[in-house]
Amino acid sequence: MSRLSISEELENAAGRVADISRADLQIILRRAALMLRNVSGVPLEPATEDALNSIAAEMKISRSELIQIVLREWLETNAYLPVRSIDEESETDGSA
Repeated sequence: MSRLSISEELENAAGRVADISRADLQIILRRAALMLRNVSGVPLEPATEDALNSIAAEMKISRSELIQIVLREWLETNAYLPVRSIDEESETDGSA
């Protein structure tokens, strides 16, 4: 079931909430929750997806955090964002 069809189903249910059965409403809400939980944002090729998941697990961070780091660093490297300055006096946890 696509996100568009679930959103249409939710809108229809909202319009007839007094008439819809509790069981049907539970099904619609569970489908919506499942779709929201599984939203990946940008579709990726399977090999890219696997690489991201492996690296995130190795770094012990979430896939989302890894994507944010990679994207930010790419934007900085290519001068789309200013490079962040690192305070030389601050302590690091050993990762560069």
